[in-house]
Amino acid sequence: MTRALTKGVALAVLLANLPAWAQQRIYTGNTMGVGSGRCATYKMDMEVVIDGTAVNGRIKQQGRPDRNFNATLAAGGMLKTQVVVGGDGSMDVIGTINDKEARVLLDGYCKFDFRLTPK
Repeated sequence: MTRALTKGVALAVLLANLPAWAQQRIYTGNTMGVGSGRCATYKMDMEVVIDGTAVNGRIKQQGRPDRNFNATLAAGGMLKTQVVVGGDGSMDVIGTINDKEARVLLDGYCKFDFRLTPK
């Protein structure tokens, strides 16, 4: 009986101390483009789902189809990948998502600087 109780207490302590980042987190945001031409008229939305160190993101520019990207969080919550956009182009996805900040920059035909908020 005491052995079962000891195991139960140990399991409860282990589960209570699992890192918060191991849970799925969702961040969203939107921003206007910066750059030459019509960039300032382009609005972009972003949703990012973090599951452990796996990053699954979606961007949506007004009037265009959704575009998805995947990455792995590195030390400090850093991420770097690319997202394929129309016309065989791509944009760099560079950012940091951790307990202190959630900021992602899309850099390509325009720049979109996202300050994401937890959903």
